[in-house]
Amino acid sequence: MAQLPQHRVGNARRSFFERGTLPVGTVPDAILQSWRRCQRSGLAVDAQPQLEPLPGANLRELRERHERLWHLARAELDGLAAHAASTDSIVLLTDESGWILNAEGNAGFLDRAGRVALMPGVCWSEAAVGTNAIGTAIVEGRAIEVRGGEHFFAPHGILSCAATPIHDPHGQLVGVLDFTGPASVQQMHALGLARLAANRIEHRFFENGMDSCELLRLHHDRALLGTAGEGVLGFRNGRLVAANGVGLRLFGLERGDIGRASYEALFDAPLSRMRDDGMLQDRSGRILHGQLEASAARVARTQAVSVPVPQARPALPLPAAGTVFSAAQEQQLGRAGRVLEAGLPVLLQGETGTGKEVAARALHARGSRAGKPFVAVNCAALPEGLIEAELFGYEEGAFTGARRQGSPGLLRQAQGGVLFLDEIGDMPLALQPRLLRVLQDRELSPLGGGKPVKLDFMLVCATHCDLQQAMDEGRFRSDLYYRIADHVMRLPALREEADRTALVQALWAPLAQQRTLSDQALQKLAAYHWPGNLRQLVACLRTLVALSEPTAVIAAEGLPEYLLVASPPAVVPAGDGSLQEMTLEVMRQALAACDGNVSQAAKRLGVNRSTLYRRLKL
Repeated sequence: MAQLPQHRVGNARRSFFERGTLPVGTVPDAILQSWRRCQRSGLAVDAQPQLEPLPGANLRELRERHERLWHLARAELDGLAAHAASTDSIVLLTDESGWILNAEGNAGFLDRAGRVALMPGVCWSEAAVGTNAIGTAIVEGRAIEVRGGEHFFAPHGILSCAATPIHDPHGQLVGVLDFTGPASVQQMHALGLARLAANRIEHRFFENGMDSCELLRLHHDRALLGTAGEGVLGFRNGRLVAANGVGLRLFGLERGDIGRASYEALFDAPLSRMRDDGMLQDRSGRILHGQLEASAARVARTQAVSVPVPQARPALPLPAAGTVFSAAQEQQLGRAGRVLEAGLPVLLQGETGTGKEVAARALHARGSRAGKPFVAVNCAALPEGLIEAELFGYEEGAFTGARRQGSPGLLRQAQGGVLFLDEIGDMPLALQPRLLRVLQDRELSPLGGGKPVKLDFMLVCATHCDLQQAMDEGRFRSDLYYRIADHVMRLPALREEADRTALVQALWAPLAQQRTLSDQALQKLAAYHWPGNLRQLVACLRTLVALSEPTAVIAAEGLPEYLLVASPPAVVPAGDGSLQEMTLEVMRQALAACDGNVSQAAKRLGVNRSTLYRRLKL
């Protein structure tokens, strides 16, 4: 949907709010209906919304209640955050009522959004905040865009938002994914990105926990089987009891049909036909390819792998790890693998988005413990105040709010397998001695007492930080560094890749599904400097797939706007550390790539930290 000129939106607001007439056709009908709901509920358009975030303890409790949603959404949030950082925008995850659980993306815009209370711990329901993408998507039950003056309250006119609901397998709303940027910038792909990410999150709900019904994974296009583009339907006693959005759309069903629709109303052959032939014919005569996953088979598969860890991030679905490693990186992986097999820890260093977790999972998959647990822990994402309990476990009654049966802790859940400590450089200094002692003794005593437990896992750590600088500044213990860094593997930034064209082609191949990149589009993709590295590139390629039809030839004009602008000028620092030919965009991208760390960004650009502060007005 094309963005309406803001003067037309302004005219529509005056017509509706001042003269009381309906500006039909001037603004989208969903916006107009939302304005009417807000008025009927007693909201005053000229009021200043007073929104206060939850206190820290309440926010932690809110996040813990929605731990599973966060776990399933984490991979998509990471990918979208890299894209958002380069497009002056942010991505948000909320619960089913509109309470914001998480916000990531461009550091500068996070600050601007915070000025209108668009931040974690604030409820953005329509009843509380008026017309906005999050709250209105909840009311409408569908994806919604709200741009600039279409928001009910005037202060929110600085925002342009696109939000889509997230549903569980039973059709219940569990959250909202929102992409927000400045109203002055047209976010052409925001809604497509949000929808694609929501599809993947909903698809992950079926990975575990549906053992009471038979799952049918199907699509009329074989290429989509095994991806988030496949339809998933769950049947129990001939009744549809679970489905993802793709599965519902394949048959023209609504969420309300879950629990009502029968198998016989959809198909004219028994489920066994799918098991025997790998295909079924529906009542419309379409042939659908797929597979039947019975409850017993799924139970056996679940028992063959590790128990899911609440904070452990799911495997990155695309691309396959083997497709992104160059010959030199394959050699590095081989060396790192030998070190791990010798019982020594490996440290992965690289900028955000360079594929550190992909490399860690590759080391696990290629090693002698491939069939054992892989537990990924983001040391920077664990709830503040609960880090020690989550890592090391606790006994019943160890502290207020502790689970009745206690918790084994994430380190113990890696027993026999591989423990991946991501963002180890962001671990609080006070916790580092405890981790050091556990790594030295390979023995763990849970909080609140309990018998010490011997630990057996291979250790892989990762960080985007300069740990040498962190040690010099007293933020990271040198004895812990030498305990985790017996072997260091550096993952290069994407801009350092000598043959980016070949890399783009390798990443595109498993995603394309018969789509083709034009020569001009491939050239643009290869020429861009990708401040978000592989994560941003893969997110861009996924977006191109989501916004195009199979067999399409994607022209350069179909690429995101930030790829179509002229390449940024080279950085030419003067001898006194000033900036000569550098644009603000280059500086912002360097800051985003360093996760807002001004010192690291200045070091990357070869300029003084104070100079960068002044130019960016931080």
